[in-house]
Amino acid sequence: MSTAAEGADTRGSGDPAAGDVAVGVVAPGAMGIALGRCLAAGGHRVLMTAAGRSAETARRLADAGIEDAGSTDAVVGAAAAVISVVPPARARAAADEIAASARRTGARPLLVEANAVAPATVAEVLETAGGAGLEVVDAAISGPPPRPDAEHPTRIFLAGPRAPEIASLDVPGVRWVGLDGGIGAASAAKMCTASVRKGHQALLAHALLTAEHHGVLDTVLADLHLDFPLDDVPAAAAAATKAWRFVDEMDEIAATQAGAGLTPDLFAAMATVYRHLATSDWGARRPEDVPARLTSPAGLRPRPDGS
Repeated sequence: MSTAAEGADTRGSGDPAAGDVAVGVVAPGAMGIALGRCLAAGGHRVLMTAAGRSAETARRLADAGIEDAGSTDAVVGAAAAVISVVPPARARAAADEIAASARRTGARPLLVEANAVAPATVAEVLETAGGAGLEVVDAAISGPPPRPDAEHPTRIFLAGPRAPEIASLDVPGVRWVGLDGGIGAASAAKMCTASVRKGHQALLAHALLTAEHHGVLDTVLADLHLDFPLDDVPAAAAAATKAWRFVDEMDEIAATQAGAGLTPDLFAAMATVYRHLATSDWGARRPEDVPARLTSPAGLRPRPDGS
């Protein structure tokens, strides 16, 4: 692990382990703000930008102890590491934006590609970043948005030659999990675990809707609870609130499985399931809106035209 000389200005140096430096996060969605809050709780200076976003986003940044730098250029220019946490469909665009900022500012932060994407997508990000002189750490968040006081920290897989520098950061609520295998290994692990977890949630939503249609919902839930005690209507509804983002993640899983010589059809179908769930009543809500005692799956039913 490299160390900056005492008293040196390490902003934008690409060395997150060197002294008191900033960590940038792109972009300020729910996961990004949660991660930023944990970084701030660990004593790190955290930079994001609320430019082009709502006043509510700016307030959430302030509440989380995150500095609004005002622009992506300001984030990239001041940070030793920039973590990309965006919806999967925006991973390539975010890499393009960060690379463009690096060219404009002359900064060379370490890019942490932490999106739910296939290893092939990470390879594209690596090429984009390399064209701007940036090195990349492959990262993948496995679990819920982290909280500094969480009993069980959220796991973040890390891979690549410079992964130990990120793993050295003290971040309450996060457990870094270093992987061998080089760039792409962390994202491959995420695609495998997400296929089981989110595939299961899609199956649950369809099972509950089908059970309701046939008048056997209580029987189905009681039987499922023997093996899956956490399977219930609120769990399916919470998944539906994130369905719009899961669509692209299912496509990335399909690509990952195709790259392993398997059919992509299974998760192409899962993408269709989530695309339809996104049109349901719960698809337009937030996870925190789901009542703990929700008993009817009716709000999971997609619009008749599925759009």
